[in-house]
Amino acid sequence: MDRTFKAISLILSYPTRELQHAMPEIGGVLASDTRLTAAARRALRPLVGEVSGRDIFDLQETYVGLFDRSRTLSLNLFEHVHGESRDRGGAMVSLVEMYREAGFDPVTSELPDHLPMLLEFLSTRPFAEAQETLADAAHILEALNARLCRRESRYAAVFAALMQLSGAKADKAAVAELLEEPEVDPDDLDALDKVWEETEVRFGPDPNADCPQVRDMLSRMDQPITPAAARHAAE
Repeated sequence: MDRTFKAISLILSYPTRELQHAMPEIGGVLASDTRLTAAARRALRPLVGEVSGRDIFDLQETYVGLFDRSRTLSLNLFEHVHGESRDRGGAMVSLVEMYREAGFDPVTSELPDHLPMLLEFLSTRPFAEAQETLADAAHILEALNARLCRRESRYAAVFAALMQLSGAKADKAAVAELLEEPEVDPDDLDALDKVWEETEVRFGPDPNADCPQVRDMLSRMDQPITPAAARHAAE
């Protein structure tokens, strides 16, 4: 198992007291991975300390405000690819089938494209495969990093680390297109309701699915979805 991918999967998960107790070990794993630059490892320390020592309810409130109430910071990767179009359902089914084909059957209420789940899966795969998968998502990771930096969130360091592990440089135009989507104040409930209006997502069998590799599942990540494209796909 690649302990770094597992550690990042955990640190991006919803904070719990169990996670807090595990943070010394998680921090040790991240601090010892020489695939990351010394600067990247140093940048992760404040987040490790915050998750380890901050009040759990404050941590959970911050996490929800960032990743659950902001569509542009969603940790569900297909959200940034398919939006709420019907294509997302077939992609989800194919991803689940691919997980099971590899003997990976997570027990969780999260969607299969949830980044912590994908990272846990990648922790069981050869590094070259994991690196290629992250490279396909590089512009999404970079956009998330940029948005978190704007908010001065310590979680930004995680996405900077993932970019280093990917060994890729994000396409600037693709990143810019993702960043064009306006961010909504998570405290503006009316605006949130409008943003999260969902079209039906079908999770039936995908006639085109044949348990492809992870990279194939994420191959459309180089075509970031725009608000106009999302509306067109949902029609």
